[in-house]
Amino acid sequence: MPRAAWEARHDAAPIEPASLASEGFVHCTDGADELIATANRHYAADPQPFVALSIDLDTLAVAWRYDVPGSPYPHVYGPIAAGAIAAVAALRREPGGRFIGLDETEEVPAPLTRAGRLGRMDRKA
Repeated sequence: MPRAAWEARHDAAPIEPASLASEGFVHCTDGADELIATANRHYAADPQPFVALSIDLDTLAVAWRYDVPGSPYPHVYGPIAAGAIAAVAALRREPGGRFIGLDETEEVPAPLTRAGRLGRMDRKA
């Protein structure tokens, strides 16, 4: 998710990417290595900073499943509630723009509240 979109959303707002409307589900990736490979396939040319959301799938109130058995790509069939987001990490890049990993030590600002910003999300899945 683009970092600016994460920081601009309101804290209680669910995650509803364009794919939910256009394809009927939210694309997810299981595992850091596969996430980085996916980010490089689809977003390497986009210079903006990105964050990875760790989702606790078992807390979702909507259906989710691996449509291709054995694949690392679960699909979530509805909005991802804010409470299901267990952690947020910045994606690190090489100078040329290629994603190289997650930076779990970098502070990623929480989304906006009506009164300002929340603190860092530290709940683990």
